[in-house]
Amino acid sequence: MTTRRNFLKIAGSGIIVLFTVDISEMLAKRTMQVRGYPTDLNSYLRIGEDGRVSLFTGKVEMGQGVFTSLPQMLAEELDVALTSVDPVLGDTDLCPWDMGTFGSMSTRFFGPPMRKAAAEARAILVELGSEHLGVPAEGLGTRDGAVYVKAEPSRSVTYGALVQGKRIERTVDGTAPTQKQSEYTVSGVATTRLDGALKVTGKAKYSADLRMPGLMYAKLLRSPAHGSTLLDVDTTEAEAMDGVRVVRDGDLVAVLHEAPDLAELALAEVRARWQEPTEGVDSETVFDKLLADVPEAQVVTEGGDLATARAGATDVTETLYRARYVAHSAMEPHAAVAQVEGDRITVWASTQTPFPLQRQVAQALGWEPDRVRVITPFVGGGFGGKTFNLQAVEAARLAVLAKAPVNVTWSRREEFFFDTFRPATLVRVSAGLDADKRVAFWDFANMHGGNRSAEPCYHFPNHRVTAAGGWGGRGPAYHPLAVGAWRGPGANVNIWAMEAHMDEMARAAGMSPVDFRMANLTDERMKRVLRTAADQFGHPLAPAPSGKGYGVALATDAGTFVAAFAEVEVNRDRGTVQVKRIVCAQDMGEIVNPEGAKIQMEGCLTMGLGYALTEEIQFDKGAIFNENFDSYTIPRFSWVPKIEVLLVENPELPPQGGGEPAIVAVGAVLCNAIHDAIGVRLTELPMTPGRIRAALAAQ
Repeated sequence: MTTRRNFLKIAGSGIIVLFTVDISEMLAKRTMQVRGYPTDLNSYLRIGEDGRVSLFTGKVEMGQGVFTSLPQMLAEELDVALTSVDPVLGDTDLCPWDMGTFGSMSTRFFGPPMRKAAAEARAILVELGSEHLGVPAEGLGTRDGAVYVKAEPSRSVTYGALVQGKRIERTVDGTAPTQKQSEYTVSGVATTRLDGALKVTGKAKYSADLRMPGLMYAKLLRSPAHGSTLLDVDTTEAEAMDGVRVVRDGDLVAVLHEAPDLAELALAEVRARWQEPTEGVDSETVFDKLLADVPEAQVVTEGGDLATARAGATDVTETLYRARYVAHSAMEPHAAVAQVEGDRITVWASTQTPFPLQRQVAQALGWEPDRVRVITPFVGGGFGGKTFNLQAVEAARLAVLAKAPVNVTWSRREEFFFDTFRPATLVRVSAGLDADKRVAFWDFANMHGGNRSAEPCYHFPNHRVTAAGGWGGRGPAYHPLAVGAWRGPGANVNIWAMEAHMDEMARAAGMSPVDFRMANLTDERMKRVLRTAADQFGHPLAPAPSGKGYGVALATDAGTFVAAFAEVEVNRDRGTVQVKRIVCAQDMGEIVNPEGAKIQMEGCLTMGLGYALTEEIQFDKGAIFNENFDSYTIPRFSWVPKIEVLLVENPELPPQGGGEPAIVAVGAVLCNAIHDAIGVRLTELPMTPGRIRAALAAQ
């Protein structure tokens, strides 16, 4: 981790804000416990002598828009133009430590302390302006990167002139007030993404795009199945090829060449024999294993008297819901370039976790972490899949062994093989009705998928929610495949099971899905979101199944409330689903960039079509059968329905998550719309044509 002294050496001149503010209370208020997150908020920004502002954050830009929204927040607090802010993201030598970019936490958790840093910097600039202009601080204001005299606005001095190329260190206590939200001119304004032009013109640089003298491209020997043992390997023919270098270090066997295609050809000449596993589960039998091997459950929430309520309830319904393993399938495969210079190594990597990667590389090399620098260019999608960084560790090891800069870019087959998958999950839900046709009891048990968003947004007087096992860690003993976070980890399955079962209870009550939900809601915030979406959808929902193909689902995730409506058409003969329209309303508190928020929602709703309808990993005894998009089907342009997104204003609430909440409702709303269309309840994700046909045949 970079020391304060090293940072100041690198940062150079300008105003450097050094914090003594303890943010532990701030984090506690946001109900988040983060091990190792710094309480000394050093060096979030620097103001240069040219007046430009560097924003330092350990967060990364992987398509979610923080390259724009965080500068908006900083520009607002400093009173500078948005175009004068230069984001520096994911550089372990320059940026404050961060656990990683995931969980829709960038704006929620990094934004507030960064705002405080900017407010303190502005207060320091006013002090300097007072000395320069000879006017008391209370008689000064700030605007457009300058301090001016309120009584004589033409008298002013720019921030750059105040800095004058000097390093000015001021320690602050966090008492400077932030700007009034009612007076915002940058934050809260719909803004075109600052990285948009770079990306649509192909000028944006990703890890695999980096070039440097002597760069070698590495292709690595891979096993045919997880759990295989390498018996022997012959690299003679590969070594005989012009320009090829073969590197072997224990488990690492690689061929290197200055041209990636020739490295690929050389790898094809490597002869290896493997002992493959002869036992293990497959895509179909894995649920039997998971159901028979459930770890001890933890209570997420409970209340009331479940046993008594169950005994007196009517229309008791119990269902076991199953969701399959799902890949991240990001547009950009994992890539990294590593270069050794002197006694340090720099790794440019497509990663969501630059600081954890720094430690991983140091551990792999047996070096101290301060000898490792990680720089994160733009990342082409992560969704939780770019947190384990195997490709970057491989690049670092090879760069040291080959004494040359090395590029490791995974093929699509490697991407699917080494991915950590959304875990296969079972959820058992049992519920019944009381005399008023409300939910009398609610018993919800997640097995192997995690507890995120499992706590219902409804008022159930008698309830219990438990979770046994989850997605944390690489390859838990219960799962035959490596599992990890997948956009809204656990939440998309929990919301699907919860909202599908709420529809079943509405059917038992003889009520419309919307009226039944309203009858079980007491939270006014969620009621407002539901009403907003219902009004936009414009079609009242009759008790299901109505044959119209309408569905509704509610979700809470990352502090954000979501209501979604969908219209689908189902071909009974083929079992195919055409999603014709989705309406989604979202209350995410204060909105920093309305345009960016809408784009995130639209992206969530589009990506969600995949896990709901087609995406699943096929495997047997450690062998992954999905090697590319010809066998793993993600949403196509032709699938995308008419999408209408609405942002429900709630400026009194601090910014909440925006990168994931909308996706967690997609499986549920499509499941409910399919049920309304054809009268059968799908209890397994994805809802493929084959499963729809089977459900209809069993009707």
